[in-house]
Amino acid sequence: MKTPSPLDALLAQAPPAPSPAPTPGGGTTQPGTGTPPDTGLTGGEVVGIGGAALFVVLALVAARKLFGRKRVPEAPGKPQVEAPQLPEERPELRVELPPNEAELARRRDLDDAHARMDELRRERETASFAAHAAKDSAEKARLEAEVRALKEREEEAKRVEYRAKKALDDETRERRKREQVEAVRLRDEAVAQEAAQAEAARQAEAAVARAKVEAEGGRTLAQGLDRTKNQGFMARLNGLFGGQRTMDDSVLSELEEILFTADIGVRTADHLVEVARDKLKRAELKDPERIKGAIRDEVARMVDLPVPRSLEGGGPPHVVMVVGVNGAGKTTTIGKLAAQLTGQGKKVVLAAGDTFRAAATEQLDVWAERAGAQLVKGPDGGDPSAVIFEAVKKAKEEGADVIIADTAGRLHTKAPLMEELKKVKRVMDKALPGAPHEILLVLDSTNGQNAIQQAKQFHEAVGISSIALTKLDGTAKGGVIIGICDELKLPVVWVGVGEKIADLRRFEPREFVQALFD
Repeated sequence: MKTPSPLDALLAQAPPAPSPAPTPGGGTTQPGTGTPPDTGLTGGEVVGIGGAALFVVLALVAARKLFGRKRVPEAPGKPQVEAPQLPEERPELRVELPPNEAELARRRDLDDAHARMDELRRERETASFAAHAAKDSAEKARLEAEVRALKEREEEAKRVEYRAKKALDDETRERRKREQVEAVRLRDEAVAQEAAQAEAARQAEAAVARAKVEAEGGRTLAQGLDRTKNQGFMARLNGLFGGQRTMDDSVLSELEEILFTADIGVRTADHLVEVARDKLKRAELKDPERIKGAIRDEVARMVDLPVPRSLEGGGPPHVVMVVGVNGAGKTTTIGKLAAQLTGQGKKVVLAAGDTFRAAATEQLDVWAERAGAQLVKGPDGGDPSAVIFEAVKKAKEEGADVIIADTAGRLHTKAPLMEELKKVKRVMDKALPGAPHEILLVLDSTNGQNAIQQAKQFHEAVGISSIALTKLDGTAKGGVIIGICDELKLPVVWVGVGEKIADLRRFEPREFVQALFD
C-alpha cells in the first residue's frame, strides 16, 4: 500500500471548493454577466474559504522548495600553491641623464603639434555640422569647401606631429645611448677603483712584511739578488748599455750572447732579443738606455702573473703538498713556513712523507719543535701515503688550520718518483675531498736552467700551483725566475734569500724588477 506523502495530507485537509448555486431559472450565473451568483454563504464564510485556499497555495510552494531541491556537492577547494621564491637579482647600474635643450625643444614642438591638430579637428567638425544643417545649396557648397580645407590643414598638422614625434624619439634614443655609455664608464671606474684598492692593500701588506723582515734582521730581495746584479747577466747588461755606443747589429749580437748565457732559458732570451730588434727596426729606440728600459718593461710583464692564495683558502684544514728534488731545500722551506704560520697564531700539522730519506724526518722533527707545530711521522721506508693520510685525519680531529706535507725527492726503489707522487695526491683527496689545495714546488736557484726543466716535469706529473725558489742569495743565476714565469706561466710565490726564518719571503714582481734594473 502506498504511503501518503506530506503533500497529499495537506491537500486532504483543504475544504472542498463550493459548487455554483442554481439560479431561479434552473441554471447557474455565468461569470461576466454582472450578476453575482447566489452562493448562500455569509461574508465571514467566504473570507475563511479564501484564507484556506491561500494557505494551501503557500503550503504547496513550501513543499516544492523543501522536497524538490537538489543538493549540489561543493567543489573541493583547490590547494594553495605558494609561488616559488625567485632569487633576488642584483640591480644593474643605471644612469638617468636629464634631457638636454634639444630634447626639451622637441617635446615643446610635439605638444604644440598636438594642440594645433586638436584645434583643427574641432573646427572641421563644427564646419561639417554646419554644412549638413545648411539648406541653401550655395551656403552648403561653401561650407563643404571649408570642411575640405580644414581637413587638408588637419592632414598637414598630422604630418607636423609625426615629424615632431620622430625627432623626439631620435633625441630620446640618443639620450639613452649616452646613459648607457655613462653607466659603462662608471662601472669601469668602479672596477678600476676596486682593483686599485686591492693593489694598494697588497702593497701595504708587502710593505708591512718588508718592515717586519727588516725588524727581524732578515734580508731584502735586493740583497738576495746582489750576486745576480753584480756578477750575473745584469752586470754584463749594464756594461753593454753603460757607455755611449751607437746602436747597431753588433750591440744586438752582444745582447743576444748575454741573454742566452743568463740562465733565463732559450725561449725567453730569444723573445727579449726579438723585442729589442723590432724596436730598433722601427727606429723607436736610439740610445742604449731606452733599449734597456724596453727589456725591463718586458721582464716586468713576464713575471707579473696572477698569484694564487698561499697557505690559506682550502679546507679547513688547508692542505699543502710540497714537492721537489732532494737538496732543493724542501724541508727547510717547510720549517720556515710552519714557523711563520704559528707566529700568526695558526695551528699547523707537518707530515713527514719523505720516508725514504732518514735525515728528512729528523730534520723536520727539529723544525716542528722549533716552530711549535705538530709532526706526524711513520717508520723509515714506510708508505708515505699512509703517513700523510694519518696526518690529514689527525689535523681534522684536532681542528688544525694548515697541513704541510713533505714528499720524497728521490726513491731508493725501482718505483718511479712521479708515480709515487701521483699516488700521494690521490690519497690526500680520499682523506679530505679537494685536497691538496696547493702544490708547492721547491726549486734550487743555483741550478739555473735545470730548475726550469725540473719545473716542467713536476708540473706535468702533479700540476704545480706555485713555486718557492731557494738559495737566491748564493748564486748569480737569479734570472731563472724570468724563465720560469715566461715558459711555464707558473707564479713564483716564495723566495729564499738567507738562512733565517724571515729570509723566506713572498716574491714581489715589482720589487724584483726594481732590484735587478735600478
